[in-house]
Amino acid sequence: MSKEDLIMKAIKSVVDGDENTAMEVANSVIAEGINPLEIINEGFGQGMIKVGDLFANEEYSLPEVLFSADTMQKAIDLLTEHIPREAVKETLGTVVIGTVLGDIHDIGKNIVATMLEVYGFTVHDLGRDVPIENFIKKTKEVNADIVAASALMTTTMVSQKHLHEALQKAGIREKVKLMVGGAAVTQEWAEQIGADGYAEEVTKAVEIAKEYVS
Repeated sequence: MSKEDLIMKAIKSVVDGDENTAMEVANSVIAEGINPLEIINEGFGQGMIKVGDLFANEEYSLPEVLFSADTMQKAIDLLTEHIPREAVKETLGTVVIGTVLGDIHDIGKNIVATMLEVYGFTVHDLGRDVPIENFIKKTKEVNADIVAASALMTTTMVSQKHLHEALQKAGIREKVKLMVGGAAVTQEWAEQIGADGYAEEVTKAVEIAKEYVS
């Protein structure tokens, strides 16, 4: 199967939430010695962008989006181990990422973390339901360039504001860029709380992070 065929199949597997086909594509990429980054970026990543568009147009429900995201994540997890070392340049920067306190949703956050790693960032994923003090502690510990906080629910968004305030109180706000995201988050909210950036989908999040460290 050609690389172009694998790319189209990868896109369709994510849009359909077809885990079996996604894993079939990933295994074919590995067996045929194709650079996984190409299939991740042009295939699975593009598939997730299409899913995001379908959700925005109210053609997909949130459970369908999460199912597609999980399908993509499993394929990427398999492919990441086979990315040629020469394709991964010196680390672009260090990112601390997590889902805020009170929020247990992490599929979107996991995908962003994986893609940041793929593009050359050193990523410290704190997981989900993360207290503010854990963000601060890890940011200081690893001298992070970027702190990224996800919130899926309107009831937990306020923790992103508290994180901004805590970074200021700790005296490190000017040293790091604060990125926020999640289904409940908007550009207006990001500006309101003093965050540096907001991304509604994975590709944009990577672009913003690269801009910050360029």
